Amino acid sequence: MQVYENDFGKINHDSVTRYTIENDHGIRMSVLNYGGIWQEYSIPTKNGQFNLLLAGDSMADYLKAGYSIGQLIGPVANRTKNAEFEIDGKTYRIQKNEGNNNIHSGDKGWQNHFWDAEAKVFKDSGQVVLHQTFSPDNDGMPATTDIYVVYTLDNLDRVTIDLYGQSDGPTLFNPTSHTYWNLSDTDKTIEGQNLTINSNYHLAVDSEKLPTGELITNAGQGYDFKNGNSLKAALSEMNKTKEKGYDDFFVVKPSSTYGYEPIAILSDPKSGREMRMYSDRNALIMFSANGLPHDAPLNHTGNWAALALEAQNLPDATNYPEFGDITLRPLAPVHHQIHYEIKY
Repeated sequence: MQVYENDFGKINHDSVTRYTIENDHGIRMSVLNYGGIWQEYSIPTKNGQFNLLLAGDSMADYLKAGYSIGQLIGPVANRTKNAEFEIDGKTYRIQKNEGNNNIHSGDKGWQNHFWDAEAKVFKDSGQVVLHQTFSPDNDGMPATTDIYVVYTLDNLDRVTIDLYGQSDGPTLFNPTSHTYWNLSDTDKTIEGQNLTINSNYHLAVDSEKLPTGELITNAGQGYDFKNGNSLKAALSEMNKTKEKGYDDFFVVKPSSTYGYEPIAILSDPKSGREMRMYSDRNALIMFSANGLPHDAPLNHTGNWAALALEAQNLPDATNYPEFGDITLRPLAPVHHQIHYEIKY
């Protein structure tokens, strides 16, 4: 195991640092101390390192590209209706940054902060540990929270993201990693890849992409990934929709239930590469980089160049108790985990 640090540019005149862990097989994991961005999960090939993630080569690239690429989204991922929520009969209001609603916790979300960062190396694993204490003034939420996010790469080539939260008052905690994947180093899009999702239902949404509370059975070419599906065929079907691709919320069986099954498997038949994704929560948000510009300063560009797979709790859960509890309370710390395994 080895660890590297290098300058990754600036934001608001402050320097951004990239922390890289390399395991004994040449697999690399890189994380930025700004936005908690997961910048690299690369494998050695005959042509050098190949990054399985959609990524830029500097902070300026990420700022220009947009699309929340690789960001650590929190404390609440996805949308909150009317930018408000209720806990114990009290209503709390947060920033409206998408019409009347809040998305990804607004301008003060975790993705827009510097984090205290430290890289650690052990015998068979290495970690990038991020820490930050957020007050209502700097994240817009109703309590002060102490947050640790630990990215771990081990010698089995696996990456694990552990998310720890504790607070001094009632607030919300439903973070995710907004990571995009493309397992192919030859194809311009993800259409040649296959996807399996451990899901029987997806959420019905309204015109603002807010859940209505209804579960829709996954049926037809566009939604049925239970036994695997070609993304080419699925995207062809989804191209008929308003989004011209995926921006959908799948209900998944948490991996922590029963046999520790993956919530999703992405594979590339041409290269033989495969990524298995595990999560202890009940939702997988899928976005197919619809409309990503061809001139974006990234390693993949253009429409459908990569697939965002975001593990979290079902969105807008404060309005639908059956979606699960995302409340963080004093003396009741919460830990969530997202885990990835690759074959290459």
